[in-house]
Amino acid sequence: MQNTRTSASTISLDGVGRTYTRGKKSVQALTNVNLTIRQGEFITLFGPSGCGKSTLLRLIAGLDTQTTGDISVFGATPKQASQRKDIAWIPQSSALLPWLDIRSNARLSSVINKSADRAGKTTRRPEDAVELLNEIGLGDFLESRPDQLSGGMRQRASIARGFAQGAPLMLMDEPFSALDELTRDTLRIRLLELWDRHKKTIVFVTHSAQEAVLLSDRVVVMSPRPGRIHRVVDVGFDRPRSWELTDTPEFVAKVAEVKQVLWSAWEGDE
Repeated sequence: MQNTRTSASTISLDGVGRTYTRGKKSVQALTNVNLTIRQGEFITLFGPSGCGKSTLLRLIAGLDTQTTGDISVFGATPKQASQRKDIAWIPQSSALLPWLDIRSNARLSSVINKSADRAGKTTRRPEDAVELLNEIGLGDFLESRPDQLSGGMRQRASIARGFAQGAPLMLMDEPFSALDELTRDTLRIRLLELWDRHKKTIVFVTHSAQEAVLLSDRVVVMSPRPGRIHRVVDVGFDRPRSWELTDTPEFVAKVAEVKQVLWSAWEGDE
């Protein structure tokens, strides 16, 4: 079991489980999940479809409620953390508003946070959306609408919007899954560059062992349903990282290690 001591500088999950009831049937999606994530870490949840990665992400976000166990996000419950704007959510699709240009889409979090400030619910200060769009390579497309951009560019705008919210925790649910491999490679490096500069805590979901190793400080390998943490793999590579890292024997070996841990989970090797 991982150390799950509650702290204002950590995210902790202690004995977390989630069971869904559908008619007379119950489906146990997660069981006995124990994990501590330190502030500023990049953590990846890795495993095949159906192992509970996205369910776990939704529990941390406060979009769903665990059946058993406790979750603390920087000293608060997930719903409290969400209400005080400590959490940014980046989904698989860009989810941009089609009638707004990219600059206005990225500034949405600023508008929402200002409204919350007036209501006395938060003091979270959003980051500069235009600066973030420039950082991620969209400075020449600020006035373009989503339908005028490629899928990769829309997803870049979605990531910039998430960073612009100013939240210390970012939850990313397979944000590159719908993109071609070349575009995914580009966005992985763009994300690493943003993370290096802004030092958010990121919990990232992927099916790609290579993506998990390139991005993460630790890879959380999950078992088949009911999902649980089979093993946590420390990546150990220095930062900042570049694409050249993927050509090294050490990187190839670490990817192979993560895959082997996954296979051992499926074979029931404790």
